[in-house]
Amino acid sequence: MPANFNPTSGHPTQSRLVAALLTVYIVWGTTYFALGLAMQTLPPLLMNGTRFVAAGSLMLAWARWQGLPWPTRAQWASSALIGGLMVFAAMGLVLAAQRLGIGSGLMATVVTTMPMWLALWTRWGGEPVPWTSWLGLALGALGALLLALEGDFSTTLVGTLCAFGAPLAWSLGSYASRKLSLPSPAMASGAQWLLGGALSLLASAWLEPQARTFTFAQVSWVSALAWLYLVVLGTLVTLNAYLWLLQNSSAALAGSYSFVNPVVALAVGVALGGEALTGWVFAALPLIGLALACILYGPTMVALWRGRFTGAPRSTAH
Repeated sequence: MPANFNPTSGHPTQSRLVAALLTVYIVWGTTYFALGLAMQTLPPLLMNGTRFVAAGSLMLAWARWQGLPWPTRAQWASSALIGGLMVFAAMGLVLAAQRLGIGSGLMATVVTTMPMWLALWTRWGGEPVPWTSWLGLALGALGALLLALEGDFSTTLVGTLCAFGAPLAWSLGSYASRKLSLPSPAMASGAQWLLGGALSLLASAWLEPQARTFTFAQVSWVSALAWLYLVVLGTLVTLNAYLWLLQNSSAALAGSYSFVNPVVALAVGVALGGEALTGWVFAALPLIGLALACILYGPTMVALWRGRFTGAPRSTAH
């Protein structure tokens, strides 16, 4: 079993950890394509707001049906902070960066700084972060950069600030979800999504003129299906898996999706969008694979290596 678990949360089964990782890796890799389809006929902030208000309302209804109590006032405040950072600020800044001239290549590269920020907050908060995790994060960012080289690296000053602000806001929200007092996972997720989505809707009403005259008749069936995919798989399933990883694995492992998702996005683009592979892919994939090995098994591999040359017992403690 990988070594980088959160010791305060107990050790989840390996199958559950693998299932959560694969869900985040694969589904969030496909949401790049789904977001593009959804925004063909939906204003971006309106799309983001309705997506999370719908997902949050469904999650809260399910939690109440299960008999879970409503959050306390303090837990509502914590959920508002996390939802404001992750749902509203981070995703809104990504949309703003794209509208302000940030190219796809630069945006994909900047996003890979998120797990490094998260690992930094974790270290400052007193949790150990093995040097092998830092190495893995750096290798993963380099691999993602190579994948993005064929993308557009155009930029503007304000757009660049928004681009770098997005992973910063997401990492702060992710770290807060590990530390703040929250209700049960289902209730916490629903509260965060509902409040973050509501902020997005307010921003849409203020900043998107097309949202003020919006009618359902203008939404194509392709955009509608993409929106539904984002609500069900992109949010209800995968964001819950990510929040579970934040509580039950290391910060580096939970954030490793940021350099695996571009690989999945590229595969979707090739299969559905007619994109072509370049030589950079074959340089990037080994780096990303090595990055995951460092994050998953780094401390164990170091212990085995040291035992081989020093004669010390080969510890396999996790």
